[in-house]
Amino acid sequence: MSAPDLTPQEAARWAERCGQPLRADRHVPVAATAQYIHSVVALLRELDFGDVPPAAAYRVHEREEEQFDAAV
Repeated sequence: MSAPDLTPQEAARWAERCGQPLRADRHVPVAATAQYIHSVVALLRELDFGDVPPAAAYRVHEREEEQFDAAV
């Protein structure tokens, strides 16, 4: 699913709505940044993680501590 490009005017309107008014010179860069973030999130949504457990399922100290030896 693709979304239409966010215009600078829409970016200014959304920022104002969130209580963060933008100066006029910030409308274009904020719109571009928001569009980039949207494209990255859209790409992440397409990934199939299959049987990968959530990060909370991993345990750091589940097995014996490894002993590292710098001897060659």
